[in-house]
Amino acid sequence: MGELNLTLACGPYDRTQALRDGSVKADGINLLYVAGQPAEIFWRMLQFKEFEVSEMSMSNYISLIGAGDTSFIAIPAFLSRVFRHGYIFINSNAGIEKPSDLVGKRCGVPEYSQTAAVMARGLLQHEYGVLPSQMEWVQGRADRMKLDLPADIRIKPAPAGHELSDMLERGDIDCLITGNNPASFRRGAPSVKRLLPNYLELEIEYYKRTKIYPIMHTVVIRRDVYERHPWVALTLYRAFCAAKERCYRLLMETGSPKATFGWLQAMIEQEQAVFGADWYPYGVENNVASLEALLLYNYEQGLTPRLIKVDELFAPSTMREIPLGEGQFT
Repeated sequence: MGELNLTLACGPYDRTQALRDGSVKADGINLLYVAGQPAEIFWRMLQFKEFEVSEMSMSNYISLIGAGDTSFIAIPAFLSRVFRHGYIFINSNAGIEKPSDLVGKRCGVPEYSQTAAVMARGLLQHEYGVLPSQMEWVQGRADRMKLDLPADIRIKPAPAGHELSDMLERGDIDCLITGNNPASFRRGAPSVKRLLPNYLELEIEYYKRTKIYPIMHTVVIRRDVYERHPWVALTLYRAFCAAKERCYRLLMETGSPKATFGWLQAMIEQEQAVFGADWYPYGVENNVASLEALLLYNYEQGLTPRLIKVDELFAPSTMREIPLGEGQFT
Protein backbone atom coordinates (compact mmCIF):
# COMPACT_ATOMS: atom_id res chain seq x y z
CA MET A 1 0.00 0.00 0.00
CA GLY A 2 1.44 3.39 -1.02
CA GLU A 3 1.69 6.57 0.95
CA LEU A 4 -1.35 8.79 1.43
CA ASN A 5 -1.04 12.02 -0.57
CA LEU A 6 -2.06 15.09 1.46
CA THR A 7 -1.73 18.79 0.69
CA LEU A 8 -0.74 21.03 3.61
CA ALA A 9 -1.31 24.78 3.27
CA CYS A 10 0.82 26.61 5.79
CA GLY A 11 2.87 29.73 6.38
CA PRO A 12 6.64 29.69 5.66
CA TYR A 13 7.77 29.21 9.26
CA ASP A 14 11.14 28.08 10.59
CA ARG A 15 9.27 25.62 12.84
CA THR A 16 7.69 23.92 9.80
CA GLN A 17 10.62 24.24 7.38
CA ALA A 18 11.61 20.59 7.93
CA LEU A 19 8.20 19.49 6.65
CA ARG A 20 8.56 21.79 3.68
CA ASP A 21 12.04 20.58 2.67
CA GLY A 22 11.37 16.93 3.52
CA SER A 23 14.01 16.55 6.23
CA VAL A 24 11.14 15.49 8.51
CA LYS A 25 8.51 13.16 7.08
CA ALA A 26 5.22 11.92 8.43
CA ASP A 27 5.06 8.12 8.36
CA GLY A 28 2.80 6.86 5.60
CA ILE A 29 2.09 10.35 4.23
CA ASN A 30 3.40 12.11 1.15
CA LEU A 31 2.95 15.73 2.22
CA LEU A 32 2.77 18.46 -0.42
CA TYR A 33 3.55 21.71 1.39
CA VAL A 34 1.84 24.76 -0.12
CA ALA A 35 3.40 27.87 1.45
CA GLY A 36 1.33 31.01 1.66
CA GLN A 37 0.17 33.84 3.85
CA PRO A 38 -2.21 32.76 6.62
CA ALA A 39 -5.07 35.14 5.77
CA GLU A 40 -5.31 33.77 2.22
CA ILE A 41 -5.00 30.16 3.44
CA PHE A 42 -7.79 30.64 5.97
CA TRP A 43 -10.09 32.15 3.35
CA ARG A 44 -9.51 29.36 0.85
CA MET A 45 -9.98 26.65 3.47
CA LEU A 46 -13.08 28.17 5.05
CA GLN A 47 -14.77 29.04 1.74
CA PHE A 48 -13.74 26.11 -0.46
CA LYS A 49 -12.21 23.41 1.82
CA GLU A 50 -9.43 23.46 -0.74
CA PHE A 51 -6.73 21.56 1.19
CA GLU A 52 -6.69 18.27 3.08
CA VAL A 53 -4.69 19.91 5.90
CA SER A 54 -4.13 23.57 6.62
CA GLU A 55 -3.10 26.19 9.11
CA MET A 56 -6.22 27.80 10.57
CA SER A 57 -7.24 30.81 12.63
CA MET A 58 -7.88 29.52 16.14
CA SER A 59 -10.80 31.88 16.69
CA ASN A 60 -12.42 31.01 13.36
CA TYR A 61 -12.11 27.32 14.16
CA ILE A 62 -13.71 27.83 17.59
CA SER A 63 -16.55 29.76 15.94
CA LEU A 64 -17.17 26.85 13.56
CA ILE A 65 -17.48 24.47 16.48
CA GLY A 66 -19.83 26.86 18.23
CA ALA A 67 -22.01 26.92 15.11
CA GLY A 68 -22.11 23.12 14.99
CA ASP A 69 -19.95 22.99 11.85
CA THR A 70 -17.75 19.86 11.96
CA SER A 71 -15.99 20.40 8.62
CA PHE A 72 -12.57 20.19 10.28
CA ILE A 73 -10.83 18.65 13.25
CA ALA A 74 -7.70 20.18 14.76
CA ILE A 75 -4.41 18.90 16.10
CA PRO A 76 -2.66 20.87 18.88
CA ALA A 77 0.21 22.20 16.78
CA PHE A 78 0.11 25.95 17.39
CA LEU A 79 1.99 27.45 14.47
CA SER A 80 1.54 31.08 15.48
CA ARG A 81 1.29 32.57 18.95
CA VAL A 82 1.81 36.20 19.84
CA PHE A 83 1.23 38.34 22.91
CA ARG A 84 -1.03 41.24 21.97
CA HIS A 85 -0.02 44.03 24.36
CA GLY A 86 2.26 45.50 21.67
CA TYR A 87 -0.32 45.50 18.87
CA ILE A 88 -2.74 48.12 20.15
CA PHE A 89 -1.96 51.45 18.46
CA ILE A 90 -3.35 54.92 19.13
CA ASN A 91 -3.46 58.31 17.52
CA SER A 92 -1.37 60.51 19.80
CA ASN A 93 -3.84 63.38 19.43
CA ALA A 94 -6.86 61.37 20.61
CA GLY A 95 -6.34 62.00 24.32
CA ILE A 96 -5.48 58.39 25.10
CA GLU A 97 -2.90 57.96 27.82
CA LYS A 98 -3.96 54.63 29.34
CA PRO A 99 -6.26 51.73 28.42
CA SER A 100 -9.27 53.13 30.27
CA ASP A 101 -9.15 56.15 27.94
CA LEU A 102 -10.30 53.86 25.12
CA VAL A 103 -13.85 53.99 26.44
CA GLY A 104 -16.00 55.85 23.93
CA LYS A 105 -13.29 55.82 21.24
CA ARG A 106 -13.39 54.58 17.64
CA CYS A 107 -11.21 51.51 17.21
CA GLY A 108 -10.19 49.98 13.90
CA VAL A 109 -9.79 46.23 13.46
CA PRO A 110 -9.06 44.32 10.23
CA GLU A 111 -11.66 41.65 11.12
CA TYR A 112 -13.70 41.66 14.29
CA SER A 113 -13.44 37.87 14.60
CA GLN A 114 -9.71 37.46 13.92
CA THR A 115 -7.85 35.81 16.78
CA ALA A 116 -5.51 38.76 17.33
CA ALA A 117 -8.50 41.05 17.88
CA VAL A 118 -10.28 38.53 20.13
CA MET A 119 -7.21 38.18 22.35
CA ALA A 120 -6.59 41.95 22.46
CA ARG A 121 -10.19 42.65 23.44
CA GLY A 122 -9.98 39.92 26.09
CA LEU A 123 -6.81 41.53 27.39
CA LEU A 124 -8.43 44.96 27.55
CA GLN A 125 -11.49 43.56 29.33
CA HIS A 126 -9.81 41.27 31.86
CA GLU A 127 -6.65 43.28 32.58
CA TYR A 128 -7.91 46.85 32.19
CA GLY A 129 -11.70 46.73 32.57
CA VAL A 130 -12.50 48.01 29.05
CA LEU A 131 -15.44 46.15 27.47
CA PRO A 132 -15.92 45.72 23.70
CA SER A 133 -19.34 47.39 24.03
CA GLN A 134 -17.67 50.56 25.33
CA MET A 135 -15.96 51.25 22.00
CA GLU A 136 -17.14 51.85 18.45
CA TRP A 137 -15.57 49.39 15.98
CA VAL A 138 -14.50 50.12 12.40
CA GLN A 139 -13.76 47.00 10.38
CA GLY A 140 -11.25 47.05 7.54
CA ARG A 141 -12.50 44.07 5.53
CA ALA A 142 -15.36 41.60 5.46
CA ASP A 143 -15.16 38.83 8.02
CA ARG A 144 -14.32 35.38 6.76
CA MET A 145 -17.35 34.07 8.66
CA LYS A 146 -20.93 35.22 9.16
CA LEU A 147 -21.22 36.87 12.57
CA ASP A 148 -24.20 37.23 14.87
CA LEU A 149 -22.80 39.70 17.37
CA PRO A 150 -24.42 40.96 20.59
CA ALA A 151 -26.78 43.89 20.16
CA ASP A 152 -24.55 46.23 22.17
CA ILE A 153 -21.60 45.86 19.76
CA ARG A 154 -21.37 48.87 17.43
CA ILE A 155 -19.49 47.97 14.29
CA LYS A 156 -19.35 49.46 10.80
CA PRO A 157 -17.13 48.98 7.74
CA ALA A 158 -14.32 51.36 6.93
CA PRO A 159 -15.07 53.63 3.96
CA ALA A 160 -14.25 51.99 0.64
CA GLY A 161 -10.68 52.62 -0.45
CA HIS A 162 -9.49 53.70 3.01
CA GLU A 163 -6.80 51.76 4.89
CA LEU A 164 -7.09 51.52 8.66
CA SER A 165 -3.41 52.43 9.05
CA ASP A 166 -3.95 55.72 7.20
CA MET A 167 -7.19 56.38 9.07
CA LEU A 168 -5.33 56.06 12.36
CA GLU A 169 -2.61 58.44 11.21
CA ARG A 170 -5.18 61.05 10.14
CA GLY A 171 -7.27 60.65 13.29
CA ASP A 172 -10.31 59.19 11.50
CA ILE A 173 -10.09 56.44 14.10
CA ASP A 174 -8.59 56.80 17.57
CA CYS A 175 -6.97 53.40 17.95
CA LEU A 176 -6.20 50.28 15.95
CA ILE A 177 -5.99 46.67 17.05
CA THR A 178 -4.22 44.64 14.41
CA GLY A 179 -2.27 41.48 13.78
CA ASN A 180 0.86 43.28 12.60
CA ASN A 181 2.45 46.69 13.03
CA PRO A 182 0.53 49.11 10.78
CA ALA A 183 2.33 50.72 7.86
CA SER A 184 1.97 54.20 9.36
CA PHE A 185 3.79 53.06 12.51
CA ARG A 186 6.52 51.30 10.50
CA ARG A 187 7.22 54.44 8.51
CA GLY A 188 7.47 56.50 11.70
CA ALA A 189 4.29 58.57 11.51
CA PRO A 190 4.52 60.93 14.53
CA SER A 191 0.79 60.62 15.31
CA VAL A 192 0.85 56.80 15.62
CA LYS A 193 2.04 55.32 18.90
CA ARG A 194 1.70 52.12 20.89
CA LEU A 195 -0.85 52.23 23.70
CA LEU A 196 1.53 50.16 25.84
CA PRO A 197 5.11 51.04 24.82
CA ASN A 198 6.56 48.88 27.63
CA TYR A 199 4.77 45.87 26.17
CA LEU A 200 7.64 43.40 26.62
CA GLU A 201 7.80 43.98 30.35
CA LEU A 202 4.01 43.74 30.60
CA GLU A 203 3.85 40.56 28.53
CA ILE A 204 6.44 38.74 30.62
CA GLU A 205 4.66 39.69 33.84
CA TYR A 206 1.31 38.72 32.31
CA TYR A 207 2.55 35.28 31.32
CA LYS A 208 4.17 34.59 34.67
CA ARG A 209 0.94 35.54 36.42
CA THR A 210 -1.64 33.96 34.11
CA LYS A 211 0.29 31.31 32.11
CA ILE A 212 -1.51 32.64 29.03
CA TYR A 213 0.70 32.62 25.93
CA PRO A 214 -1.84 33.63 23.27
CA ILE A 215 -2.43 31.07 20.52
CA MET A 216 -3.27 32.52 17.12
CA HIS A 217 -3.25 29.55 14.71
CA THR A 218 -3.65 25.79 14.85
CA VAL A 219 -3.67 23.02 12.21
CA VAL A 220 -6.90 21.48 10.93
CA ILE A 221 -7.62 18.33 8.96
CA ARG A 222 -10.62 18.20 6.68
CA ARG A 223 -13.24 16.01 8.35
CA ASP A 224 -13.75 13.71 5.35
CA VAL A 225 -10.02 12.93 5.30
CA TYR A 226 -9.94 12.31 9.05
CA GLU A 227 -12.94 9.98 8.95
CA ARG A 228 -11.38 7.87 6.18
CA HIS A 229 -7.90 7.91 7.74
CA PRO A 230 -8.14 8.72 11.49
CA TRP A 231 -4.49 7.74 12.00
CA VAL A 232 -3.33 10.84 10.13
CA ALA A 233 -4.12 13.10 13.11
CA LEU A 234 -1.51 11.63 15.46
CA THR A 235 0.97 11.03 12.65
CA LEU A 236 0.80 14.65 11.51
CA TYR A 237 0.93 15.93 15.07
CA ARG A 238 4.11 13.96 15.71
CA ALA A 239 5.57 15.30 12.47
CA PHE A 240 4.85 18.90 13.42
CA CYS A 241 6.48 18.29 16.81
CA ALA A 242 9.51 16.74 15.11
CA ALA A 243 9.85 19.68 12.71
CA LYS A 244 9.75 22.12 15.60
CA GLU A 245 12.42 20.15 17.44
CA ARG A 246 14.65 20.26 14.37
CA CYS A 247 14.13 24.03 14.26
CA TYR A 248 15.15 24.25 17.92
CA ARG A 249 18.35 22.31 17.29
CA LEU A 250 19.30 24.56 14.40
CA LEU A 251 18.51 27.76 16.26
CA MET A 252 20.57 26.65 19.25
CA GLU A 253 23.69 26.38 17.10
CA THR A 254 24.28 30.01 17.99
CA GLY A 255 27.99 29.98 17.12
CA SER A 256 26.85 30.04 13.49
CA PRO A 257 23.37 31.55 13.86
CA LYS A 258 20.62 30.26 11.59
CA ALA A 259 18.43 33.33 12.25
CA THR A 260 19.45 36.90 11.56
CA PHE A 261 19.86 38.31 15.06
CA GLY A 262 22.93 39.70 16.77
CA TRP A 263 21.95 38.36 20.19
CA LEU A 264 20.17 35.14 19.23
CA GLN A 265 21.72 33.16 22.08
CA ALA A 266 20.60 35.71 24.67
CA MET A 267 17.10 35.74 23.19
CA ILE A 268 16.80 31.96 23.40
CA GLU A 269 18.09 31.94 26.96
CA GLN A 270 15.58 34.63 27.94
CA GLU A 271 12.69 32.73 26.35
CA GLN A 272 13.69 29.50 28.09
CA ALA A 273 13.96 31.33 31.40
CA VAL A 274 10.33 32.42 31.00
CA PHE A 275 8.71 29.45 29.22
CA GLY A 276 11.03 26.52 29.92
CA ALA A 277 13.15 24.34 27.64
CA ASP A 278 10.29 23.99 25.14
CA TRP A 279 9.76 27.69 24.60
CA TYR A 280 7.14 27.41 21.84
CA PRO A 281 5.01 24.59 23.26
CA TYR A 282 2.55 22.49 21.31
CA GLY A 283 0.07 20.12 22.92
CA VAL A 284 -3.00 20.49 25.11
CA GLU A 285 -1.59 19.97 28.60
CA ASN A 286 1.06 22.67 28.17
CA ASN A 287 -1.50 25.17 26.88
CA VAL A 288 -4.65 24.74 28.97
CA ALA A 289 -4.61 28.30 30.34
CA SER A 290 -4.08 29.80 26.87
CA LEU A 291 -6.81 27.68 25.29
CA GLU A 292 -9.33 28.31 28.05
CA ALA A 293 -8.73 32.06 27.83
CA LEU A 294 -9.39 32.13 24.09
CA LEU A 295 -12.50 29.96 24.47
CA LEU A 296 -13.79 32.31 27.17
CA TYR A 297 -13.10 35.43 25.12
CA ASN A 298 -14.87 33.99 22.06
CA TYR A 299 -17.91 33.28 24.22
CA GLU A 300 -17.87 36.64 26.02
CA GLN A 301 -17.56 38.52 22.74
CA GLY A 302 -20.51 36.72 21.15
CA LEU A 303 -18.49 34.67 18.66
CA THR A 304 -19.81 31.38 20.09
CA PRO A 305 -23.29 30.81 21.55
CA ARG A 306 -21.90 28.68 24.38
CA LEU A 307 -18.60 28.19 26.17
CA ILE A 308 -16.71 25.55 24.16
CA LYS A 309 -14.59 23.05 26.10
CA VAL A 310 -10.93 22.33 25.33
CA ASP A 311 -11.60 18.63 24.68
CA GLU A 312 -14.01 19.57 21.86
CA LEU A 313 -11.19 21.08 19.79
CA PHE A 314 -8.73 18.31 18.98
CA ALA A 315 -8.59 14.77 17.64
CA PRO A 316 -8.68 12.43 20.68
CA SER A 317 -5.48 10.68 19.65
CA THR A 318 -3.56 13.96 19.91
CA MET A 319 -4.59 14.87 23.46
CA ARG A 320 -1.52 13.18 24.96
CA GLU A 321 1.61 15.29 25.30
CA ILE A 322 4.61 14.50 23.11
CA PRO A 323 7.67 15.46 25.17
CA LEU A 324 10.71 16.99 23.51
CA GLY A 325 12.68 14.23 21.83
CA GLU A 326 9.77 11.82 21.45
CA GLY A 327 8.49 13.37 18.27
CA GLN A 328 11.76 13.04 16.36
CA PHE A 329 11.77 11.32 12.99
CA THR A 330 14.79 9.92 11.17
